[in-house]
Amino acid sequence: MAANNMHNLTTLIKRLEAATSRLEDMAQATMDPSAQTNGIAPPISTTAGGAFGGDAGGSAPAPGQITELLPPAIDDFDALMNDEVKTFVNTSEELGGLVAEQSAGVLRAFAAQRKFLIVTTKAKKPDIQSPVYMEILKELQTMMGTVGDIREANRASPLFTHLTCVSEGIAALGWITIDPKPVAYIQEIQVQAEYFGNRVLKEYRDKDQVHVEWVQSYYKIFKALSSYVQQHYPQGVTWNNKDGIDAKEALDQIQSGNTSKTSPGPTSAAGGAPPPPPPPPPLPQFDGSGPPPPPSAAKGASPGGDMGEVFNQLNRGEAVTAGLRKVDRSEMTHKNPSLRASAPVPTRSDSQNSTSSGSRGLPPGKKPKPENMRTKRPPRKELDGNKWIIENFENHQAPIEISASINQSILIYRCRSTVIRVVGKANAISLDNSERVSLIIDSLVSSVDVIKSPNFALQVIGTLPTIMLDQVDGATVYLSRESLGCEIFTSKCTSVNINLPPEGTAGEDDYRECPLPEQVRSIIRGGRVISEIVEHAG
Repeated sequence: MAANNMHNLTTLIKRLEAATSRLEDMAQATMDPSAQTNGIAPPISTTAGGAFGGDAGGSAPAPGQITELLPPAIDDFDALMNDEVKTFVNTSEELGGLVAEQSAGVLRAFAAQRKFLIVTTKAKKPDIQSPVYMEILKELQTMMGTVGDIREANRASPLFTHLTCVSEGIAALGWITIDPKPVAYIQEIQVQAEYFGNRVLKEYRDKDQVHVEWVQSYYKIFKALSSYVQQHYPQGVTWNNKDGIDAKEALDQIQSGNTSKTSPGPTSAAGGAPPPPPPPPPLPQFDGSGPPPPPSAAKGASPGGDMGEVFNQLNRGEAVTAGLRKVDRSEMTHKNPSLRASAPVPTRSDSQNSTSSGSRGLPPGKKPKPENMRTKRPPRKELDGNKWIIENFENHQAPIEISASINQSILIYRCRSTVIRVVGKANAISLDNSERVSLIIDSLVSSVDVIKSPNFALQVIGTLPTIMLDQVDGATVYLSRESLGCEIFTSKCTSVNINLPPEGTAGEDDYRECPLPEQVRSIIRGGRVISEIVEHAG
């Protein structure tokens, strides 16, 4: 209970700080026009146009306009940007160079997500497969891609681990496409970022505390974002489906900066209430006497006159059908098969947009995942210094062959359904975010490091000292006689099988499959935690 009260108090303080900052900006813009330079508002703003400067043109509101109050969800998002994100950007500027450039991309990505959230507060939810929905996501996709491009273009940088940590973590902004548990998705992305962030901590813990503070400031963004989403969107992003406007209209308003409400004026008709809806269509006449006069021509008509006219028509008895035409037998489709073949009535596929079928609606489309938000890049195989880089190969027919030397390492990234053959004795191999990749190697000096690569297969022909598997779901390893002394480390792995070569006895020609244990039992004895592998007999 005390923890919840402290959390609510912290959230309230952040919202008060954001509101105070906004009021100060408005007062300064109204009372001291010289505080602006070339029409640009102060750097921190929480208006609907954007945070950290938002849109240019921060002049004071014109007379007759009322500044729109932002929803609490947007206020809290501004507080997150003004606190955790701003701290991370400032720490990145201390490191400078590529780290500062990438942090600017992170800030722009948060600003793009802020614009997306503002659209959700104003508009009804569009179809996720519609061009409007993709247009709303376009800016966020571009900014997230920019953060990843900085990492891809600077693999030789000494701060490549820093860039990788940020590019892996920026995917957390994809929580807006996740239902119904976006917080769990953010936490999963945080684990991925921490894998590289902890490397930075290990390397610079005793060297430079600025790097340590940089990593810790980045971790705080994930914690703040998880708390924010848990408070405002625990089941996913909500839209204003009750009284919202069209999503395209809301996006145009935000992009044009027209997000303020205009107060009605006595001389302006444009600022008044919208016009009333048109009158209903005239009632039908069953006797062929033509349509009735328009409502404006009726004199002394009571509000209930329309319904009375309906009942008068019905009370006419058989005269109601006097204006209907008798259908000839030659026009009856149930008596003429040839007419049914011509299909005068639209079929089910032709009438999907009709009133009767439209009520059923189309089945929900597939929700875009953050993986779909990535820009597809061309395959790449090249030697950069002493490092081979293989990435973006999908369903490659022929095996990819690499002739490596003892001082060369190999990085395999984002490949799918590909066979890679390494000839010669290389230094080390790293396989990251790849699926159904088969790796055949001669020998290695160091290790094979596999991260988040399901359905992975490895065959060792020569020697291999170490295999490290992290978050691998499904792996098959074939060892040679020379590599039986290999050490295998696993973390969060399932379905890992090690195949040992035959021992040379008569009648034994096949590999022997040995699964690695997945279940561990932990007990407390004498104040210590003792863990042991669970074995199943039978």
